[in-house]
Amino acid sequence: MSAFGLEKECVEDLSPTVVQAQTTGGPADPVAPFKSKYLHVFPLYQDYCHHAVEDLPGEGLVPEPIRSQSCEDLPAEGLVPEPITSESILALQGIRFRAKFQVIVPPPQVIVPPPQVTVPPPPPARFPRDHLTTFWQDLDEVKECGVLATLSPREVHRQEAMFEVIGSEASYLRSLGVAVNHFMASKKLSRTVSPLEHHVLFSNLRHVMSASESFLVALERLLGECVVIPQLGGLMLQHCPRFRALYVPYLSNMMFQEALVNKLLQENKGFVSALKTLERDPVCQRRSLKSFLVLPFQRITRLKLLMEHVLTLTEPDADSYLTLIKALVGLHKVIMECNEGVRRMKQIEELVRLEVLLDFSNFKLLPLVVKGRFLLHDGPLRQLNRVGPDSKISFTDVHLHLFSDLLVISVQKEQRFGVLDHTSFPGNVRVELVNAGMLALPTDSFLLHLSQNHAGHATALILAARSRSDQMAWMKMLSAQC
Repeated sequence: MSAFGLEKECVEDLSPTVVQAQTTGGPADPVAPFKSKYLHVFPLYQDYCHHAVEDLPGEGLVPEPIRSQSCEDLPAEGLVPEPITSESILALQGIRFRAKFQVIVPPPQVIVPPPQVTVPPPPPARFPRDHLTTFWQDLDEVKECGVLATLSPREVHRQEAMFEVIGSEASYLRSLGVAVNHFMASKKLSRTVSPLEHHVLFSNLRHVMSASESFLVALERLLGECVVIPQLGGLMLQHCPRFRALYVPYLSNMMFQEALVNKLLQENKGFVSALKTLERDPVCQRRSLKSFLVLPFQRITRLKLLMEHVLTLTEPDADSYLTLIKALVGLHKVIMECNEGVRRMKQIEELVRLEVLLDFSNFKLLPLVVKGRFLLHDGPLRQLNRVGPDSKISFTDVHLHLFSDLLVISVQKEQRFGVLDHTSFPGNVRVELVNAGMLALPTDSFLLHLSQNHAGHATALILAARSRSDQMAWMKMLSAQC
C-alpha cells in the first residue's frame, strides 16, 4: 500500500474488506434449484425487457431450468463483498473505464392522487404467439374461486400490475441463475482469468441472486395466502435494506466490469474461446455474457417503474396507498445510493490515474488517493513572467489540478506532469482579477495568491486562461469554499 502512496485512513474508508481472491475470485459452485411456481412460466429477463411496451413489460414462456442459492447457504461473514478497491484499480491499470451505468432518477415529487374518473390503462402486451402467456386472471386458482366477477376492471388491472412484479421477478431470477450457474461457475472460463479479474467480472452477483430468490419466495407466499393480492408495499419495504446492501456495490463496480470485459475480449484469446463456447449453449438463448451482467442495473430501475404503476391503480384512500409511497421512497433511496456509488468509484479511479501521472519526485511524498478527496477541475494555463530590463513578458505553460482539498501546479512532460508547487485548498488559495489593459497583460489574465506554498512561503502567480469563459470557470472554482 505504501508503494502507491495510499494512507491507512483512506484504505479503511475505500475498502473496509480487502478482496479475498481465493474465496471470491474463483468460480461459484452450482446450487440446488429453487422450486418456484412461476420460475419457468416466464422467459429470460432479457426477453421480458425486449417485449416491454413503454414502461410495462410483458410475459411469456421459455421453459429452461435454473439453479439457485438459498439464503441459508450464504456464509455468515463476508455476505456483501465491498466495491472494487483502489488496490484493485491499480492492479488493473491499462483498462480504460467509462462510467456509463448511471441510474438516472428524477428527484422525489409530491404524488398527486389520480382523478376519480379514469380510463384503466391497457394490460401488459403479450409475447408473440410462439410464447405462452400468463396473467393473474389466467391463474387456475383465480378462475376457480370466481373472484373475477366481484372485482371492478380497475381492481383487475391493479391485480395484474402486482402479479407483473411477481412474474418479472421470476424472469429476473431465471436470468440471474444463468449468469451465476452457467458463466460464473464455469471452471473453464475461470482458468482463463486471474482471481482478481474473476472477482471484477462477477462481483457479488451470487448474493444479488440470493436476494432475488428471497424476494420471489415472499411474493409467491403472499399470493398463495390470498389469491387477491392485498398489497406489495410492505413486502418491498422489508427487502429494500438488502437491495441497498447488494445493489450499491454491484452497480458501483459496473464501470470496471464493463471495461475489463472489453479488455479481455481484445487481449485474452483463451477467454474469448471459453466465452464463445458458453454463449453458444442453449441455456443462454443467444444472449451474451454482457447482457447477463447488466441485469441488476436493469432490474432495480424497472422495479421502481412497476411499483409506480401499482400506485397509479391504487385508490388514495386505500390502506395500502401510504405504504406504497413509503416503498417507492425506499426504492428511490436505493437507486440514488447506486448513483452515488457510481460517482464515488469514478472519483477514486480518477485519483488512481492521476497518482501515476503526477510526478512528486522533487517533493516530500504526497499521497494523492486519500479519504474524501476528489478532482474538481483541471486544465492548462499560461504563467506570465516579466524578464529583462525592458520587462518583457514570457510565458510558461503550466497545468493546474484542483482537488477538493489540494491545488497542484505542474508542467506537462510528455504523458506525465512534473509538479512545480502544491498547497492546501481552499484555505491557502485566493484569486483576483487584474487590470490587464493597464499592465499590458493578456485579456484573460488573473492573479493566483498562495498564502502558503509547499515550502510554507507566500507566493503569487499571474495566469492567463485560454478564453474568457475559461478564465471565469477557473476563478469560480478557485474561489469555491469546498
